[in-house]
Amino acid sequence: MPDATGCPWLVLIHQLPPKPPYLRVKVWRRLQALGAVPIKNSVYALPNTEDAREDFEWVLRQIHDEGGEASLCEARLVDGLTDDEVRGLFATAREADYRSLSSDIRTFAQQTLPPRSRNVSDEVRTQIESAVARFRKRLADIGKIDFFGAPGREATVGLIAGLEQRLSPARPQSTPATTHLTIAEVQKRTWVTRKGVHIDRIACAWLIRRFIDREASFKFVAPRGYEPALRELRFDMFDAEFTHDGDLCSFEVLLRAFALDDAALRAVAEVVHDVDLKEQKFDREETRGIESLVAGLAWMHADDEARIDHGAVVFDALHAYFARRKGGRKGE
Repeated sequence: MPDATGCPWLVLIHQLPPKPPYLRVKVWRRLQALGAVPIKNSVYALPNTEDAREDFEWVLRQIHDEGGEASLCEARLVDGLTDDEVRGLFATAREADYRSLSSDIRTFAQQTLPPRSRNVSDEVRTQIESAVARFRKRLADIGKIDFFGAPGREATVGLIAGLEQRLSPARPQSTPATTHLTIAEVQKRTWVTRKGVHIDRIACAWLIRRFIDREASFKFVAPRGYEPALRELRFDMFDAEFTHDGDLCSFEVLLRAFALDDAALRAVAEVVHDVDLKEQKFDREETRGIESLVAGLAWMHADDEARIDHGAVVFDALHAYFARRKGGRKGE
């Protein structure tokens, strides 16, 4: 938990000697492994926790032992960068890590897996098992330094789950029991998701209130460790009832779960998919504009309810646009 002193950040300020030449790279790699972000040249920040303090003190001693100078400070930002902007630096760094891991998973799948209609050989099964272990280790390492629930984790989890499903091709694809609920059975529920909602969660919230339950309420919680209460349903978070499944984003999973078969909704799903998974799978001309709009909403509104409320206007308009065009691309 963050320190209660009113200083949310620990800041390491260092000056390294020119020799030995490997020291700069060594220190940089160590700071990267800790998840620290640079807020200025030779100034790195971490959330003010006991674990972070211990990690930074280790780096500080290392720098001193090599003849450098370093100071460790508790910090409260007064001017210049805001706390939200620093949290954004952490989120951006971890999102890049998740994106890199997701790209590696997709590359492995494309190069190794046979078409879904064919059985997996023992050799390929061994390769999948080994790859899943590696990918899960990398995911766990990123998760340890993902202090603010960066976008991209659920997509990566879904891709790994998709690989694991190929290990048991004879079994039907497992889906959480709650995905068999009907729309009538999920009325007046509380829907729970991670704090800091972005494209997929904003779109899911819009979909829930417009097409599943107009009286739905939402709760925003920490990314991991939340135990749902009675009549709560989770979406786009770890162990959620509705979350990424293989290469499907959470919005697409909700469409499938509640049989929302509508051309305009499918078109919206294609946009959400490509923005959320940082892909060009569908490559719709509207995607980049929606990505920019949602990014702007996130910068303007730190409050999750505000993001959902303003995002609903965006998705109402996008759905109406596709409905008028019957979901098709220009020229179709």
